[in-house]
Amino acid sequence: MSFTADRLLLFGATGDLSQRMLLPSLAALHADHLIGDDLQIIGTARSDLDDAGFRNFAREALEKFMPAERRSDMAGFLNRLSYQPLDATTLEGYKELADKACCSEHGTAIFLSTAPSLFEPTIAGLRHAGLAGENVRIGLEKPLGTSLETSCEINDAVAAAFSEDRTYRIDHYLGKETVQNLMALRFANILFEPIWNSNYIEHVQITVAETVGLEGRVAFYDDAGALRDMVQNHMLQLLALVCMEPPTDFDATAIRDEKVKVLRALRKVDAGETVTGQYRAGAIDGKSVPGYDEELGPKDGGDSDTETFVAIKAHVENWRWKGVPFYLRTGKRLPERVTEIVVQFRCIPHSIFSSKGATTQPNRLVIGIQPDENVTLNVMAKVPGLGRDGIRLRQVPLNIAMPDAFSGKTRRIAYERLLLDLIEGDQTLFVRRDEVEAQWEWIDAIRATWSESDLKPKTYSAGTWGPSAAIALAERDGVSWHDE
Repeated sequence: MSFTADRLLLFGATGDLSQRMLLPSLAALHADHLIGDDLQIIGTARSDLDDAGFRNFAREALEKFMPAERRSDMAGFLNRLSYQPLDATTLEGYKELADKACCSEHGTAIFLSTAPSLFEPTIAGLRHAGLAGENVRIGLEKPLGTSLETSCEINDAVAAAFSEDRTYRIDHYLGKETVQNLMALRFANILFEPIWNSNYIEHVQITVAETVGLEGRVAFYDDAGALRDMVQNHMLQLLALVCMEPPTDFDATAIRDEKVKVLRALRKVDAGETVTGQYRAGAIDGKSVPGYDEELGPKDGGDSDTETFVAIKAHVENWRWKGVPFYLRTGKRLPERVTEIVVQFRCIPHSIFSSKGATTQPNRLVIGIQPDENVTLNVMAKVPGLGRDGIRLRQVPLNIAMPDAFSGKTRRIAYERLLLDLIEGDQTLFVRRDEVEAQWEWIDAIRATWSESDLKPKTYSAGTWGPSAAIALAERDGVSWHDE
């Protein structure tokens, strides 16, 4: 059912995600007049607040996490807000929440940002209070389970109340400008698509590197690890966008149909195609930082086998990508914060310049996603000179820095786009159930392989690019990670 919601319920409204991302995103949409004047935002959480208390909470969050230049009409935004305390584990309180959200003329959107253990009772409470009808859609923040089995349990619980066309599974990477630009790069330029295959591409690298450690997420992260926290969702979505066939149209069904084909074509990873690591004390930006074992504390630190780093050599077994390795790498306490996709093209079949002493290097496309949004294509060019002693060639970067290419355009938080799409009912940038389950099936198989081979994380010093075995994973194929 197509409608633009005039009520938005924020579950987990006093949590960290709400403070850093959701409230600033909604305030920005309000300031830019992108949401209707009739949209009311109702926050709910365990915190014992009233409307005025929540507005004060929101004001403090905006002042702390939102750039001052984007904080226009704060009073108008805060007037949209109201609050209803709720213990999501019991049915009591949902009726009061429904009363708070009443009088909707068009429909209601719900953003569920809670612990996975609260999904089922929350859905039950929403059904009990009549907040799961045809004019209600729901957005689900990750993590959606810890395995295929638990993910199916959550999806089944949601499906009992919300049909798939009213279910919006969020992966905030899909809201990033450069991630969407990947589709534009591929499908709006005749230059790339004819050579976007195994005939011309040697390998692809996808890196998601973080400099931070646990950052207060001790309990969650030690149960999850890098594979489930980053690879299962963000990295596999990036892989799917790199590998997908051209969709028939730019709409939710066509795009997600092509992504799920890629995820189902992922070959099972062999034991020797993964490396795991766990950081120890080291230095980031010249400052000493503790090791994972120290952050966990003496009770659990020495016994944890949770990986904070993982590198994987993956393969997509289809016509387009047969024989092309995809090197995936993510970790905490690495030297720099960067998310990027590197497409390494093959060497030219024959160099006419070799007789003149010149050497050539293969072209490389680097798509930077964060912190810098840019696209760089390295091409060979002649070094200026008369060439009496031979010809010299050198790689020259053709660089497109997105903020420079589109001056005057506001750099938006990914959640701005996703929240607006949730309110308006556009599923294009959200993840479908069959995608999630295909991702989990591949991840579960990797974890099973680790268990069978009794794989333990290798230690690495904070501030380095992970265990040396990760370097060897690529170098035995003659590949070097793109670290510069």
